[in-house]
Amino acid sequence: MLKTMTMVNLLSLFILVEVVVGGFRYGVDGLRMDYYLMSCPFAEQIVKNTVNNALQNDPSLAAALVRMHFHDCFIEGCDGSVLIDSTKDNTAEKDSPGNLSLRGYKVIDDAKEQLEEQCPGIVSCADIVAMAARDAVFWAGGPVYDIPKGRKDGRRSKIEDTINLPFPTFNISELISAFGKRGFTAQEMVALSGAHTLGVARCSTFKGRLSSADPTLDSSFAETLSKTCSGGDNAEQPFDATPRSFDNFYFNALMRKSGVLFSDQTLYTTPRTRGIVNGYAMNQAMFFFDFQQAMVKMGTLDVKEGSNGEVRQDCRKIN
Repeated sequence: MLKTMTMVNLLSLFILVEVVVGGFRYGVDGLRMDYYLMSCPFAEQIVKNTVNNALQNDPSLAAALVRMHFHDCFIEGCDGSVLIDSTKDNTAEKDSPGNLSLRGYKVIDDAKEQLEEQCPGIVSCADIVAMAARDAVFWAGGPVYDIPKGRKDGRRSKIEDTINLPFPTFNISELISAFGKRGFTAQEMVALSGAHTLGVARCSTFKGRLSSADPTLDSSFAETLSKTCSGGDNAEQPFDATPRSFDNFYFNALMRKSGVLFSDQTLYTTPRTRGIVNGYAMNQAMFFFDFQQAMVKMGTLDVKEGSNGEVRQDCRKIN
């Protein structure tokens, strides 16, 4: 039995390598797994060490770094635009209501500072964000996966663009539409939603479910959420029982009608995606496999290449 499982795991890994390497050798021009091999050979290790050190001091940053990558890629593509500070002439993405709770900027700044010392003007902020999310997932116990590098940093970051971020009040049709516009299937959307196995939600994002009887919400869990919200809009509720571990507990919570956000629970409430949730709840390995593939795909959204982007010297401002 153990030998059979080992063979299955090895086969799955081989398939993943084929998908990742084959799919992105030709899929996005300029992106390569070994992009920094000659120009900045220690780039990946510098990012990984920076992330690991930060997470040892504050494990909750794992969720923050994954969320930052998602919020970056979903708006204007994976181009580091979420990192840019606002100026007197422009209100940037990071100051929109949906991004005010983003954290982890210092981790990116620290990695960038070290990389600029080692190989100035080579490693983009967009790549640092993508690598940091990958390393945070692995640090928290999630799957190991590699990503192609070579993204350039974008020159646009405007608050009005963030209207395209998915809202915590979205129903399944709205979620499928929002992710579909970015090229994701319903299954990939559910897999990416599994990132909520890490981290917490603020009361302001789910208190609307408590004002009236929500049939999709377990009554005892509703009491738990109400107690959380007694601490105010910024009070935090973990998405599942292990908010610092990357596992499939999030999907088990949905099966118990204990999803924190309406957009979480709707994945199980709706027959179209309920089977996917059940599958991930019963098979963590399947969730890990689908998640890593979806993350690699997300990391190539609207990538800036060549003269369409730049490598910022400071991640917080355009060169």
